[in-house]
Amino acid sequence: MGKMLTLLVLRLLMNLLLISWISLWIIKPTTVWIQSWRQAEDTFKHTFFGYYGLSFAVFSFPPIALSIIGLIYLSLLPQHHRLTRGGRSAAISVSRPAIINSFIGIVSCFEIIAVILFLVFLAWTFYVRVNNDLKKLMPVKTMNLDLWQLQYFRVATRFGLLAEACLSLLLFPVLRGLSMFRLLNIQFAASVKYHVWLGTGLVFFSLVHGGSTLFIWGISHNIEEEVWKWQRTGRVYVAGVISLVIGLLMWITSLPQIRRKCFETFYYTHHLYTVFLVSFLFHAGDRHFYWILPGVFLFGLDKTLRIVQSRSESRVLSARLYSCKAVELVLPKDPRLNYAPSSFIFMNIPSISQFQWHPFSITSSSSVDKHTMSVMMKCEGKWTDSVYKKLEEAADSNTKINNITIRVEGPYGPVSVDFLSRYDTLFLVAGGIGITPFLNILQELACENRLKTPKSVQLVFSVRTFQDINMLVPVSPILFHPIHNLNLKIKVFVTQEKKHSNGPATLKEYLAQSQVQTIHVGTDEDFSRFQILGHESFRRLATLVLVALLTFLGLLIGLSHFFIPNEHKKHSNSMKLAASGTMTRAKEKVPSWVPDLVIIVAYVIAMTIGGLAAIILQWRRQHRETLRMTKEEVNPQGSNFTESTPIVPIEEHEIHIGERPKFKEILSEFETSLRGWSSIGVLVCGPESMKEAVASICRQRFQCFGVDDSRTIHNKVNLNFHSLNFSL
Repeated sequence: MGKMLTLLVLRLLMNLLLISWISLWIIKPTTVWIQSWRQAEDTFKHTFFGYYGLSFAVFSFPPIALSIIGLIYLSLLPQHHRLTRGGRSAAISVSRPAIINSFIGIVSCFEIIAVILFLVFLAWTFYVRVNNDLKKLMPVKTMNLDLWQLQYFRVATRFGLLAEACLSLLLFPVLRGLSMFRLLNIQFAASVKYHVWLGTGLVFFSLVHGGSTLFIWGISHNIEEEVWKWQRTGRVYVAGVISLVIGLLMWITSLPQIRRKCFETFYYTHHLYTVFLVSFLFHAGDRHFYWILPGVFLFGLDKTLRIVQSRSESRVLSARLYSCKAVELVLPKDPRLNYAPSSFIFMNIPSISQFQWHPFSITSSSSVDKHTMSVMMKCEGKWTDSVYKKLEEAADSNTKINNITIRVEGPYGPVSVDFLSRYDTLFLVAGGIGITPFLNILQELACENRLKTPKSVQLVFSVRTFQDINMLVPVSPILFHPIHNLNLKIKVFVTQEKKHSNGPATLKEYLAQSQVQTIHVGTDEDFSRFQILGHESFRRLATLVLVALLTFLGLLIGLSHFFIPNEHKKHSNSMKLAASGTMTRAKEKVPSWVPDLVIIVAYVIAMTIGGLAAIILQWRRQHRETLRMTKEEVNPQGSNFTESTPIVPIEEHEIHIGERPKFKEILSEFETSLRGWSSIGVLVCGPESMKEAVASICRQRFQCFGVDDSRTIHNKVNLNFHSLNFSL
């Protein structure tokens, strides 16, 4: 009861912080806010807290505090999520696909509403700012502009605010360990598209802002003078040009046509974000940067924690080489490390590349394999080709590889496995290597200690060749030895080959003839020395964020008092000089780059302190784990998976050769086999065309915000679409 009350209080606090931060954005352009904020500045700049502490507390603190409270909330949630999940009460679903387009992908109703609200906010901000500017239009002293040129110049300036709004949210979707999207059960792979949308908006508004400004400078013959000016106070225009060029370069190299063919170019170019953010800070100034700071702060700390985790090396224990040019790697892990189905890790192999990290879905289940973790990859690029060839050469020459050192980030995934308890049945659709998350899910479903699992599961697996069927080998015991009370049916479609007269006739025969080579790489010692521990617990992550936050705030206030003239002393001295009549001129303003440098120095030191604290915590975890391993005897081959006596009759799985799956017919047939009202979880992982085809079927059934209540739905089957990404 006490923990449930704590969860309720934390949820109310998160909602309050979110509403407050959104409200600030809405009222920020209004005259009322501008006047009130100036009064608050005048009041606080004469105190120890100062203007800088006030700006951080008002503009930057709410999202960071939301992250801390969210992490504490998630640390308590797993113990209670089963109490809040399940049940078939009427609920409004906002995740159903509404727009299906090959260019923008699959967009849900919830995402459409979020985009519309954001666009309305941008329009509101732009209208209020431009309206106020045009009412108080003042000529630019250094340029002789006509009225229309001056008006256009003011409008172009305000497009920079729209770019600023996009930038303030840009980094939140790409957080991993500190991601707040987990509170909405949105995984990292799904939230990346929000980063793409915001990045596109940022580049568009920046181009309009920068291009229009350069145009006005060009026609007024002041372009060279203005661009290269590094004035003492105000905007630094050369920094704006640098940020514009770098932002455009990062956006171009991230286009799918370039990213997929030249991943290294995209990867290394995207690391220019540091130069981009510093240039933006010098261009826009510290007053505007406090709105951007929450995302930059959390991203920097998240990146630091990932670097700390990736310092720990692990080793490959064994590998499986499949004839379909796929390889499965088995890695040692801490038996207490648990992860949900559909989780993934980022992996780096220094012998292949020191800097490249690639995401891979975890194919094993932590409920079944306590001491090992498996990932599967298929040769679809230079990096994966190198991994496969290295293992293949060792297998062909019968030479044992002493060790393959790897580095791992993660695992990352959903907080709760809601689709395993929410739905009565699961309809899984996989294409090629997209089978990997479903290998994890099938093993999780086979674990009998779960309180509630779907009673019926159908998997539609589409591959190009017979050899691709080999990727089902890891779950072959489950496919042909059904688990208690689980009705599992597989339909395999081989699209680009024809049936051989003397070839296998059933799926079981195909898997029995699979060509799989097993290579043992590691030793028993690797289990204790090179275990993957995973990231820190949610509570410790919250503590690290709090430590970095307090460090940054303390340094911000302290350095501001040291490097920037104390406002309280200035005010007192000014009053004395005015009273004596000796004050003849105002003190010279501090250069605008000084507060910018204060923010940079405070930020770097805060990230360093956070990183050192994370290193200490990691060392303590490793030390405790080493002591534990010396006291316990580890059986790395042990498994909690036990095959029970089949109660559900075994149905022969289907294999279709030379044809593509007709999802509408297959889904209709599957629905017919169900009895009574049923909620179906439709999970798809594969090519975009496959996702769009299945999403179209789900969209045809229900409207956006349809109410999931059997009393209001004539059809007794409710389809709930979920897209799982196997590549980023």
